[in-house]
Amino acid sequence: MESTQESEIAQDFSPFLRIYKDGRVDRIIGAEIVPPSLDPKTNVQSKDVVYSPEINQSVRIYIPKQQNPEKLPLLVYFHGGGFVVETAFSPAYHNYLNLLVGKANVVAVSVDYRRAPEHPVPIPFDDSWTALKWVASHANGNGPEEWLNDFADFGKVFFAGDSAGATLAHQMGIRHGGEKLDGVNVNGIVLIHPYFGGIDPIGSEAENLQGKAMADGVWHFASPKTSGCDDPLFNPVLDPKFASLGCTRVLVCVAEKDYLVDRGRYYYEKLKESGWRGEVEFVETKGEEHVFHLQKPDCEGAVSMLSSIVSFINQDVVVS
Repeated sequence: MESTQESEIAQDFSPFLRIYKDGRVDRIIGAEIVPPSLDPKTNVQSKDVVYSPEINQSVRIYIPKQQNPEKLPLLVYFHGGGFVVETAFSPAYHNYLNLLVGKANVVAVSVDYRRAPEHPVPIPFDDSWTALKWVASHANGNGPEEWLNDFADFGKVFFAGDSAGATLAHQMGIRHGGEKLDGVNVNGIVLIHPYFGGIDPIGSEAENLQGKAMADGVWHFASPKTSGCDDPLFNPVLDPKFASLGCTRVLVCVAEKDYLVDRGRYYYEKLKESGWRGEVEFVETKGEEHVFHLQKPDCEGAVSMLSSIVSFINQDVVVS
């Protein structure tokens, strides 16, 4: 018979996860995984490679089936899920990366990282940087993974992510701006529905305090040692290093009905004003909600947003 402690919920973050009093973590969504494959719809091939045996973490690498003589731009993607759910191997992310790689004709590395609460923030950020250093070890063509050695152009690198993955992508850009990944030129960063916050409500957040409380609560749960909602990891516009973002272009994508829409717009406006020496673009999808493109990749808004991302990646590359 199940004990009372095993069945009693200590913290409920439905529809994402529940924590029971015995410490058990029940991930309601994002637990399903799919294997790498040769996708019949896009002709994109993928495989999983360990980037850190010490923490037993892997990346999923994607390449278009038809290879050009010239090397292809490299996209490093960070999945979302509030730092608590989803993986690089979730069906939604696998399907989206197949679609993105096929349309943009790039090599992609989809990063898996350890998640809270078992591995609280800043561990997901540290794992992501470890993965990037592993990726960068291929810049001279002598890294451990042949696909990156043979097919990736390290002069044309992009970071991207959605929701919490966009938070990671931004922070990896800040860290690259300060520490520099040897042999890597980060041309641009794509932030899709970024999971940013702040103590004071902005814009429509004042009309949806329940949604803000949920977003803030997940942050505090994932980052129990945080200084609060104005922590620069969560509210990047307050970061003294905000203007040192290590790329020349940024694309911010938001959705009109997303409870985080004004955070993305605020980031865009503040980045323009920050003194950062780059170009920032802004795309808003009308009538859609947070990460709608993962659930409805074929809808009009998702197709349009994907087209914007592909165009952003395939613009003439500027060396920073």
